[in-house]
Amino acid sequence: MGNSPDALSPARIPPIPGIWFLFFNLLLFFIVLPCHAQKFQDPAFTSLGTKQIDIPFEYQNNFIVIKVVFNDIFPLRFIFDTGAEYTILSKREITDLLSIDYQRRFTLQGADMRTELYAYLARGINLTMGNLRNVNRSILVLEEDYFRFEEFSGIQIHGILGADMFRRFVVKINYKKRIISLLNAEDFRPPRGGGTFELPVELYRSKPYITTQTTLKGDTTISTKLLLDTGASLALLLYTDTHPKLHLPEKTIPSNIGMGLGGFIQGYLGRVSQLKINDISFDQVVTNFQELPPMIDSAVTNGRNGIIGNQLLRRFIITLDYSHERLFFSPDPGFKNKYIYDRSGLIIIAAGPNLTKFTIFDVVPNSPAAKVGIRRGDDLKTINGIPASFFSLEEVIAKFQRKEGKKVRVVIERNNVKLKKEMVLEQLI
Repeated sequence: MGNSPDALSPARIPPIPGIWFLFFNLLLFFIVLPCHAQKFQDPAFTSLGTKQIDIPFEYQNNFIVIKVVFNDIFPLRFIFDTGAEYTILSKREITDLLSIDYQRRFTLQGADMRTELYAYLARGINLTMGNLRNVNRSILVLEEDYFRFEEFSGIQIHGILGADMFRRFVVKINYKKRIISLLNAEDFRPPRGGGTFELPVELYRSKPYITTQTTLKGDTTISTKLLLDTGASLALLLYTDTHPKLHLPEKTIPSNIGMGLGGFIQGYLGRVSQLKINDISFDQVVTNFQELPPMIDSAVTNGRNGIIGNQLLRRFIITLDYSHERLFFSPDPGFKNKYIYDRSGLIIIAAGPNLTKFTIFDVVPNSPAAKVGIRRGDDLKTINGIPASFFSLEEVIAKFQRKEGKKVRVVIERNNVKLKKEMVLEQLI
């Protein structure tokens, strides 16, 4: 194993998107993370007798979830996140239990880009994913579990896997087969046929950016620079103040876009008329809109106009060639299927040992749920006569994504009193 570190400039490092409807939002200050380089030819790989390593994943709530054995002891679950530069452990109790020696304490900037949070540098960590073994790694450990990921996804998650684990390879993501393949860059042969097309990629701090064309309304089409982010469960996010013609569409609803480090990200949900990637067009794309804080440092966003996430990326087989800064899109059958989104106005979180206790976190004004009197803080007890605890959060959310006009009967509990409600689902955007 090589000992030469990837010396990162001790400067501000931009946010790491990802998580819930939108993202982890993380800004690290003055960090140098040594990465003990591990090439494909190292013993951990040559023993496999193959030029390709396949890592299975679970696809839950529009997240790519990988099982990781942490320091040869703990079986954990991490989000695979191309929008993150570093690997982060959100459960500090794990490294505390292992008596890991923290090297330094760093200041992070929260999701609102104002709140200060903290993380520690931990060295000498071993991470095993399928047949891939990363040894003697440096990772960040959050001082507290700021993500609260379980509440908003209904999935037990212990951290995120960033580009520092994969950027030495060509990374192929097959959403349909639930496989991430790591290929030797020297032996890589680009995919051909089946409508596959190639796009140039800008890599900024190991994070991939592509250029697309976005039609907002009428004939207003602009060039949009988007971060390709497998840590984002949404389809598309646009920053409304990053282009003179980039404004909110006429029909939107207020929305908590997601839970980031240190807070909730406020925004709106609407649609763009069209998103064009190369020669492939997607019409009426469900889109999140966010206004960035004024006077934000351009180094934070790298001049991007937004994020493209899993709800759109899963329509392709994605092959990311880091070393040659290029990306291959291979359309999957059904890549033009309509987008599925909530039609009730409910934002639901999960709690309890098995994440099967569901609480209404928020209600969109004038939505079907608001019209029948469902309120923030209500507990969801049954859905169409079936105990809510029988379902996962993903399954609960799906009940409210059915066709417009569908009736959904629920029982909620408020102040120890059970109330019956019936709502009619509507197209909100």
